[in-house]
Amino acid sequence: MGNHSDGSPNHSGTVATAGQNEVEKFQDPGLPPHRLRLADTDPVAAKRAERQVAILFGTSVIGTLVFLVAYFAIDLGDDTTIATIRNQNLLLGLGTAFAMLGIGTGIVHWAKALMPDHEVSEERHAIRTEEDRQAAVRIVDDIVEETGIKRRPLIRNTLLGAVALAPLPALAIFGDLGPRPDDALAHTMWAPEGGKLKRLTRDPDGTPIKASDVTIGSAFHVIPEGLNELHEGKLNEKAKAVVLLMRLDPNSLHPSEGRENWSYNGIVAYSKICTHVGCPVALYEQQTHHLLCPCHQSTFDLTQECKVIFGPASRPLPQLPIAVDAEGYLVATSDFREPVGPSYWERDEHERLINS
Repeated sequence: MGNHSDGSPNHSGTVATAGQNEVEKFQDPGLPPHRLRLADTDPVAAKRAERQVAILFGTSVIGTLVFLVAYFAIDLGDDTTIATIRNQNLLLGLGTAFAMLGIGTGIVHWAKALMPDHEVSEERHAIRTEEDRQAAVRIVDDIVEETGIKRRPLIRNTLLGAVALAPLPALAIFGDLGPRPDDALAHTMWAPEGGKLKRLTRDPDGTPIKASDVTIGSAFHVIPEGLNELHEGKLNEKAKAVVLLMRLDPNSLHPSEGRENWSYNGIVAYSKICTHVGCPVALYEQQTHHLLCPCHQSTFDLTQECKVIFGPASRPLPQLPIAVDAEGYLVATSDFREPVGPSYWERDEHERLINS
């Protein structure tokens, strides 16, 4: 067996040691010879490439205009047919595609055909202060000069036009987000109308619920009285007002100060909308008195005013104050005292407005 502690050519070892003759190193091959492009040697080819880039930028402008015409000129009214919607979607898609594709391919073709393509290498050096800043400014000036944008006004003007128009489709789409909600998220149909309290009714048939109908361990899906009579905005109002109604042993409830009269003989009502991302909380576990959101497993404890005990939700479910009218039907004594659903940027302000 050979001695592997010696890496000289006279031994079979493979590890070189200090003081030995150095093995021949690979030579630096250097940069390959630069190959000129046709546009570098032929002014006609350079002019042709410039026109091609301008055409691509112009295609982007046309694509943006097609999008805007299709968006604003095609009216989608109540009698709109599926064919009209399909044609508008086709034009919107083609307009956006050509608007983005024209800019992208135009810049790539400009770089490959007209901008300098020679390779440059330089040694790294220590970072300095003022000299480095001046060098950086010179580099930027060199880049602008190498692009040829000052010498090629056709490319410059078409690029500016394409870039200026490209954001317009996005701005148009933002207009379809609808009107500002203002304080619409802070109020529901549970608020009394003309001094009359709203009865709790079954979802979906809208029949009123008596306190005697609610037994311990039962759960009702509830909507406000009058919701089914709405002709416009019914789904939006329902999404804010749906409630879960349950009855527990009154001794197991632990109301906080000011909420002692928000329930009736162990009957409590809480918003069905999860405070995480707005999924419907529809699972009630009778033995533990827990409400579970099936989307992300947020769990709320009924005995602690629906405090979050597990999951990503950050707020308890809002409680609906309830009582019983003269006929024994359950009614809401007021609207929710806080906005329902997930957190949003004005929620705290709306909560102060409700309680003021």
